[in-house]
Amino acid sequence: MLVEGLVSTIIPVCNRPALLREAVESVLAQTYRPVEIIIVDDGSTDETGRVAEALEKTHYEVRAVHRKNGGPGAARETGRLIARGEFIQYLDSDDLLVPSKFELQVDGLRRHTDCSVSYGKTRFYNIGEPATNVAYKWTGERIPTMFPSFLQYRWWSTSTPLYRRAITDWAGSWTDLRNEEDWEYDCRVASKGVRLYYCDAFVSDQRNTGGGLSARGGSDDSNKLRDRATAHKLILKHALVAEISHETSEMQHFSRELFLLARQCGAAGLGKEARTLFELAQQASGNERRRGVDFFLYGAGARLIGWRAMGRIACSVDRFRA
Repeated sequence: MLVEGLVSTIIPVCNRPALLREAVESVLAQTYRPVEIIIVDDGSTDETGRVAEALEKTHYEVRAVHRKNGGPGAARETGRLIARGEFIQYLDSDDLLVPSKFELQVDGLRRHTDCSVSYGKTRFYNIGEPATNVAYKWTGERIPTMFPSFLQYRWWSTSTPLYRRAITDWAGSWTDLRNEEDWEYDCRVASKGVRLYYCDAFVSDQRNTGGGLSARGGSDDSNKLRDRATAHKLILKHALVAEISHETSEMQHFSRELFLLARQCGAAGLGKEARTLFELAQQASGNERRRGVDFFLYGAGARLIGWRAMGRIACSVDRFRA
């Protein structure tokens, strides 16, 4: 049952008891009410589950849910399915919300009924170091829509946006990917053509712990590369649904990203993924660009010596150039 005005905050967590307390406290400190906090314990093996239950007993706004470990996307989906709010906030367990976040962003969405998502400035710093008022990524810029800019990269943090419930219902389920699941989800939202309300204030902190639940993988981890390959495939699908032109600089950038990931997958022995991404890179680049020399030579080489060998050669060349 949807509760008008309620902001539902969904916090996936795995083995982070102390950080979980801080994240929850940052939501309880909001100047806006009503709020609910859904903690999704994603198969923790330490005291995190007990901490979640203690928070539930202490604060009526908190609900603790336990599930088998499935990664951040699956945990957020567990929370989404039981959230009752008119507005949805996702919050990683190591991050914090600024006390005025909900007050400012809910007000903005109410005054701008054509906007489905609100965002503001996010700070980034290492835990234990002082925060500085420098906007992270592009969160200090006023950008009217998510596409096409999200084809360049995910330029905000999970804590940055506040979504209307209507748009998260439309977007549907989170995937069970463990890497770049958040980028794919936001690009799915972007494919709807939603407008953004920009809140010119700091609204959240992303804190670096040196890894964790949603850390991105590198090019030498085959499991993470598989997830990245799937996420990139879906992101291109969302961009095509949104009718982003092949001629835009953002689509050309994403084409290069696809080609780079194809080379990395090949080098890791993921031949099927490498070939698929190579073909998608050609598709994203447009009819003229796909006939380029680089595509021709790489494709011919891969067919001759195999996608793995070609990927290893190409990645060696990439490292030399870097």
